[in-house]
Amino acid sequence: MRVLGVDPGLTRCGVGVVEGVAGRPLTMLGVGVVRTAADAELGHRLVAIERGIEEWLDAHRPEFVAVERVFSQHNVRTVMGTAQASAVAMLCASRRGIPVALHTPSEVKAAVTGSGRADKAQVGAMVTRLLRLDTPPKPADAADALALAICHIWRAPALNRLQQAHAQHSVRKVTR
Repeated sequence: MRVLGVDPGLTRCGVGVVEGVAGRPLTMLGVGVVRTAADAELGHRLVAIERGIEEWLDAHRPEFVAVERVFSQHNVRTVMGTAQASAVAMLCASRRGIPVALHTPSEVKAAVTGSGRADKAQVGAMVTRLLRLDTPPKPADAADALALAICHIWRAPALNRLQQAHAQHSVRKVTR
């Protein structure tokens, strides 16, 4: 399974591609950050993020895109920017027919570190270890994008089984 992880942000949008299956060693295929100038017009920033994500999709051809689910913060402006960057990533993937999964920050942290309250340094250290890298990816947004991809690879089999069970249950209810 090849997954593009996206840690959405208007100034720094982390992107990382991981390939593998649950229970086997994982391989990092690429990691980086799509950057925009903080003083640029919002529309131009969103177009730059779109172009950057499209380049990553073209270069790596992921089967899935995992995006961090936007959660409530005290700073509404930050939440809005994160949500807008997230929507761009989801749109780019959906336009190509690539399934999109949303994972909360605590789900990602728990998947890669064992604790949903892990800090950025712990996430970076575990991503480095899990992908057998020499140094943690910088900035933290890049490491977070890889963590999203890892989380999805590990959680996807269980999520698929849950979705199938739910679908079968729904079909049984309708046919009764």
